[in-house]
Amino acid sequence: MSVELNRSLHGRQVRRSSDAVRPRRLSERPGDLPGPLFVHGGIAPTVLSALRFDPEAVSTHQHLTPDQLSALVDKGVPLWVRIKGLGDPLLLAEVLRMLQIPDDLHPVLLETPQRTRVDALGECLQVVTHRLHMGANGRVISEQVGVVLLPNLVLSVEEVPRPVSFPELTQWLKQLPESPARGHLDDIFFFLLDEVLDDVLPLLETLADHLDDLEEASLRRPSPRVLQRAYAIRATLRRIRTIIWPLRSQLIVLIRQGKRLLDREALRGFREVNTHVDVLFETTELLRHQCDGVTTSYMASISNRMNQVMKVLTIISSIFVPLTFIAGVYGMNFNPESSPWNMPELDARYGYPICLAVMFGLSVVQISWFWKRGWFQDWTGMR
Repeated sequence: MSVELNRSLHGRQVRRSSDAVRPRRLSERPGDLPGPLFVHGGIAPTVLSALRFDPEAVSTHQHLTPDQLSALVDKGVPLWVRIKGLGDPLLLAEVLRMLQIPDDLHPVLLETPQRTRVDALGECLQVVTHRLHMGANGRVISEQVGVVLLPNLVLSVEEVPRPVSFPELTQWLKQLPESPARGHLDDIFFFLLDEVLDDVLPLLETLADHLDDLEEASLRRPSPRVLQRAYAIRATLRRIRTIIWPLRSQLIVLIRQGKRLLDREALRGFREVNTHVDVLFETTELLRHQCDGVTTSYMASISNRMNQVMKVLTIISSIFVPLTFIAGVYGMNFNPESSPWNMPELDARYGYPICLAVMFGLSVVQISWFWKRGWFQDWTGMR
């Protein structure tokens, strides 16, 4: 149902990103169905809500109809409009037109998946990124989030609805002694983006704990499953890097442009966001190197265990070599009566048990010598 768009935005193509991270809600899309067709049991219904920043206080308006939203917009009071779920394309298109979002930006907000991007068109500034968290099956779940800043409006569009949109920021806004004015909307825009990024670091910490467990398992209990899990985490980190990397470069461009919508405080906030992105990016790279360390530890552990096996087999062979020689000498079946070299022990009454005793004694001497030299020690064991 997705439509390829070939509209120009400042000389660039506005289209669905073919190399974007696929939200399964990311991995939960059976048969890899196209993004708009399936999201976590079905595409989520569209729900409208808003925070109105009156001079007296912040008021919340839930489950709005287009007419009710239009009435709020007409009052000219600063608003934070929140769209949750992309299940009603007609309603979404109507709302975006009502809020005067440029038509060229509609597909970027509403089609999934999109690559992380920052777009500026006139007095409209837009950021599309992904909210990440760990699913029950150990895979990363991605939910696309779009944030738009207009002179009198902040708009957030969430692919997967939550009970409360951006709960920490919402609670903080309600507790402010004074309601945010129009000039503070750029700060809210910055805080929205920062709250999305705040979910990434706990996810990376969880992956780091998994890698620590895998690194220990690769030394204590190396198995192909350890290597498979390390490769899976590496692939997850690559997806996270795909989300973070575009934001890193495009925020730098945004800060240098110095958009009129962003005052000095907001630009300082975006510099902090850029630093936050740098930390996340570097942490992701460190964890990718740790995945390589797990692989190296696994291969070294497997090699050590193979060497231990070969050492044991060599010791066993060394013990049996002289015994085989002795048994071979007495098993050559020469007739002692016709041989010029007589073997009198063949006719001895106790020749057989004496030979076995000599062979046993020789084995004991060899084993004792190997033991004193530490050849029986398991070099692969953890100390």
